[in-house]
Amino acid sequence: MPDRWGEATAALAAADPALAAAMAAAGPCTLRRRRHPGGAFAALARSILFQQLATWAAAAIHARFAALYDGRPTPGAVLATPDEALRAAGLSGAKAASIKDLATKVLDGTVPLAGISGLSDQEIVDRLCAVRGIGPWTAQMFLIFQLNRPDVWPVGDLGVRGGYARVHGLERVPSAAELAPAGEPYRPFRTVAAWYCWRAIDPEVSAPSPEW
Repeated sequence: MPDRWGEATAALAAADPALAAAMAAAGPCTLRRRRHPGGAFAALARSILFQQLATWAAAAIHARFAALYDGRPTPGAVLATPDEALRAAGLSGAKAASIKDLATKVLDGTVPLAGISGLSDQEIVDRLCAVRGIGPWTAQMFLIFQLNRPDVWPVGDLGVRGGYARVHGLERVPSAAELAPAGEPYRPFRTVAAWYCWRAIDPEVSAPSPEW
């Protein structure tokens, strides 16, 4: 498979010798776009369901939710599902409301999943954050793992902050506000820098959490 991120890793290595050493230790970037079998809507719904739950519990609830739609939930089908059926699958009232709000905003064009690749990163974050239950972190993970956008710098992610501290030998983990300007030298490949920060924490990591 061609090294899609070769240009990125070369540029990052030139910009930051400490990161260059971490990249050499970790090996080539294997970040790839993930194709969820149910598409982008299903991927976002899964992310909502996994939030603030133990992995095993979230996986069980998600499996029951997906089974309602033969594994491929659509906005229309979700909106047609009685709340009682969603609650019977294990969704809390808040999760059910969030899933239905996502479905509504996909259908009314607030979150235009069919043409979302034509929007900028910030436009996508802004639109996704209009959905109940979706915040900046979830939106940024969608940019990275579903759209494979190359210049996402998720400073709210503790793994990225901790990895950055480890790569640079810092005595404490930087705050999100401190990490934001530290990513400027990595433009336009901040996604790859973030991926290597995750790898510095866990050499086997492919995503920061099971939902992605």
